[in-house]
Amino acid sequence: MVVMATMPMSRPLTLEDFEVIRDVEDGRRYELIDGSLVATPAPSFQHQRVSMQLTHPLLRTMPDTERYELLAAPFDVRLGPATVVQPDILVITDEVPDPLPILAIEVLSPNTRHVDVGLKRSRYAAGGIQHYWVVDPEAPSITAWRLDDGYVEVGRAIGEDTLRLSEPWPVELTPAKLTRRGRPF
Repeated sequence: MVVMATMPMSRPLTLEDFEVIRDVEDGRRYELIDGSLVATPAPSFQHQRVSMQLTHPLLRTMPDTERYELLAAPFDVRLGPATVVQPDILVITDEVPDPLPILAIEVLSPNTRHVDVGLKRSRYAAGGIQHYWVVDPEAPSITAWRLDDGYVEVGRAIGEDTLRLSEPWPVELTPAKLTRRGRPF
């Protein structure tokens, strides 16, 4: 039996409303952005492949696994009283009691492109997340930004080009390798 939650019709959703709604198991991923519910379907096969392939170079180059921790969705990140998001991949540190990522990565899907590049990017910046990357499996491409009075692009790579980043730690990523089967690196 499917349980349906009743949503308020005349006001933005609260965190309490969100907690009730998200407990419905219907195969969707739920996020709350400025009091509005964002529901997306389960990620595609290609999305999941890219997400998993991306973890290899990040974990391999991570300088201090006692300090940094790599997590994958679903993991709630509260960015305000009415905003709860789930980056596809995130890195947190041991420096904060309530984990605010130092890196949020979104892997684009046709259904999430607008939310990931528009809404979530601006909320990540307002929330103080220092590094934000977007991986587009269709191009394939990776774009990386660093927070500095808004997000400033620090690198981009397309296809077989390699993106070399120095922050939050040195890592090299080749977008085309992330879309392939097997170990990319």
